[in-house]
Amino acid sequence: MPRPDNSVWKSDGLLLLTAVIWGTAFVAQRVGMDFVGPFTFNGIRFALGSLVLLPLIMSNKISNGKDRSKVKPASSRVIIFGGFLIGSFLFAGASLQQIGIVYTTAGNAGFITGLYVVIVPIMGLLFRQKTTAGTWIGAFLAAFGLYLLSVTAQFTMGYGDFLVFLGAFFWAGHVLIIGWLSPKFNSFKLAFFQYVACSLLSLVTAAFYEPMSIDGIYQATIPILYGGILSVGIAYTLQVVAQKKAHPAHAAILLSMESVFAAIAGWFLLDEVMSLRQLVGCVLMLSGMLLSQLWGLAGLKRNGKRKSAMAELIMPPDS
Repeated sequence: MPRPDNSVWKSDGLLLLTAVIWGTAFVAQRVGMDFVGPFTFNGIRFALGSLVLLPLIMSNKISNGKDRSKVKPASSRVIIFGGFLIGSFLFAGASLQQIGIVYTTAGNAGFITGLYVVIVPIMGLLFRQKTTAGTWIGAFLAAFGLYLLSVTAQFTMGYGDFLVFLGAFFWAGHVLIIGWLSPKFNSFKLAFFQYVACSLLSLVTAAFYEPMSIDGIYQATIPILYGGILSVGIAYTLQVVAQKKAHPAHAAILLSMESVFAAIAGWFLLDEVMSLRQLVGCVLMLSGMLLSQLWGLAGLKRNGKRKSAMAELIMPPDS
């Protein structure tokens, strides 16, 4: 009987920890809105996230200044442009999510944001990327689940849920652009500049549309630190490290669990309660997300490919 590979267990553990951090970060985002505006919150937390990546960027170089990665070095201008392009999508998705979470629950925001994994392959059709039957079945399950979770008997959708849902399309676009750019650049540098871009765009917007006060920022210190250092900086790093040796199916399942942890954290820390109808909707949405990912992984395996589409993600949207 073959002995279990310890590296796989370690990778799975790191991915599960990543999902826990991202899921509970929705609570931090929700609590932070009691003290500061959404743009201020995002501006500071993504600035912190970029600072966390600086030591990783420096450690990725050898003593003579050459990059250790196998990615061909690109000019600073090209990397900055790529980072700001991705950062603009990150800004749109994060802003809609952060504003929406003011009007909805952490659990709802977690599950609705997770729909990006279903939207990505559908949007990929615009770029002539092939999709599978599992994607369409998963999309149907997720759409019906969203209906049960968010749409009322009067066929209306809550304002917060709608904003988060709209943000999921920008998260999907963010993933597609990353899939295009990430093979060309060092992933840590690309992530650093996208965080910087998102932070700058958020702070500039906050300066025009939100009252910013030192007292408000001070009171939101813990949520901001959690959202910036843990969710954006550390969890992203854990994902990158873990997926080097993680089984693609394990990664898909474990990272999808962030929405479940968001609902659990919202219930435990914020006393958020879902009705039976909403719980059924969450189950259908999670089933659709997993089916969409795992069906695609089965196709890659049949074609002799082991790399998962999830491995292309530089930063999942919920962070």
